[in-house]
Amino acid sequence: MLKVSFLKIFSLILRDFDLPDGEAVAVSGASGVGKSLILRGLADLIPNDGEVSLDGRSRSEMSGPDWRRLVTYVAATPGWWAEVVCDHFTDLAHAKELAREFLLPEDIFASPVAQLSTGEQQRLVLIRALVQSPKVLLLDEPTSGLDTEATAMVEKRLKTFLQAGGSMLFVTHDMGQAKRLARRTLHIHDNTIEELPL
Repeated sequence: MLKVSFLKIFSLILRDFDLPDGEAVAVSGASGVGKSLILRGLADLIPNDGEVSLDGRSRSEMSGPDWRRLVTYVAATPGWWAEVVCDHFTDLAHAKELAREFLLPEDIFASPVAQLSTGEQQRLVLIRALVQSPKVLLLDEPTSGLDTEATAMVEKRLKTFLQAGGSMLFVTHDMGQAKRLARRTLHIHDNTIEELPL
């Protein structure tokens, strides 16, 4: 279980929030209210104060890379550090299995990153996250660049991740998607974070 006792990110404060294994929670609110900040703060990618733990182990007891392998942030705009797709994956066999689930051709791993579409990049960074077997996924608009068919395939795989005991906090503007994947939402309004049922 991911547990937040108190987390302050700039002017946003998240108190007493639990994310049990197998559960997804949507993050909602107008553009610019800080939805992405919540995810990046939980991943310890930006300055923040507070107490966050995973399965009883405090984030402060772990190195940043070790924490982020378990609590993995997937940005809305993917980051790449090498020219060819395959150079971003340590377990290429597993990545290729997931690529088939996500309707991507196996030879995409030999492609230059510069030739990928937005939707291909979005699916590949999600695959990159899943390959490292995280406990928690922090997803920022994970299907915003995808068509209906690809979105359905990604949601199906995310449900499999949840059924296997993973948990997920995800930003979405699609309330239909929020209801398909989650039972509650963290809604941000005027620097206030309110937990609401879906």
